[in-house]
Amino acid sequence: MRDLDLTTLRLFVHVCETGSLARASERANIVASAISKRMAQLEDQLGTALLTRQGNGLVPTTAGQTLLEHARVVFESTARIEKDMRNYAAGAHGQVRVLASGPAIAESLAADVVKFLAKPAHKAIHVDLEERMTPEIVRGVQEGHAGLGVCWDAADLGGLQHRAYCTDTFCVVVPQRHPLATRRKVHFEETLDFEHAGLPVTSASQRLMQREATRLGRSLQQRVIVATFETAVRVVRTGAVISIAPREVAEPLAAAYQLKLLPLDEPWALRRFVICFREEQALTPSARLLLDHLASAHSAP
Repeated sequence: MRDLDLTTLRLFVHVCETGSLARASERANIVASAISKRMAQLEDQLGTALLTRQGNGLVPTTAGQTLLEHARVVFESTARIEKDMRNYAAGAHGQVRVLASGPAIAESLAADVVKFLAKPAHKAIHVDLEERMTPEIVRGVQEGHAGLGVCWDAADLGGLQHRAYCTDTFCVVVPQRHPLATRRKVHFEETLDFEHAGLPVTSASQRLMQREATRLGRSLQQRVIVATFETAVRVVRTGAVISIAPREVAEPLAAAYQLKLLPLDEPWALRRFVICFREEQALTPSARLLLDHLASAHSAP
């Protein structure tokens, strides 16, 4: 099979997104007949139909949808390449890409990266910090899409090397008039009598809680699924649900929303974050500098 032509691939994306050769033509500034010819050649090259007509528009077939997903990843990667090269052309001496979980970014990572970049010795280093779910972080580092990843150490790191970073503590977030609000501390099993707001089931924290509930012969009643712990805490103020969230996230919101934060009496309530990477020796000098900075940022004096 011949290598795929990026121009044709981009035109295919335009057709899928606009649903029309004419609109794709306007977007790409290429006559519609030329786009039609390229689409026919692409289908011939791949040996399968990629587009089908539905109503008044064109939509991708099952094979076309798969190609569209791959194409978007390709163009996301090429955009990063162009950005990195522009940075080097502008004088950047180092580029580090970091994938991290939302809680890690919100609680400490963003501030730690800013402190790193503020040092005069690091003025020629650029850091791309991207939020991802834990499985995506591990996979991204394994596949070389990022030099460093920051996630919970309870996750399956898939053989990646890692160094300790920081910790946070899970607590139970409830409305002030909730039946649990008078307790000094709460066991996880006690929370299973109530409906929760939490993260998607693919998140490391939610997987752990699901496993714990199963171990106890119970089920976790997740009524509301949200993208971040901060949003979960905000949902608790409605009075319909409770949540288990990091105290470091919940505490700034508790007073404003009249919420109670109760210690979660479980060994796994203390959550440890790690910085993961493939091989320390293979890291770029800039990535090693950032790794050392993060690894020492929250270590005991």
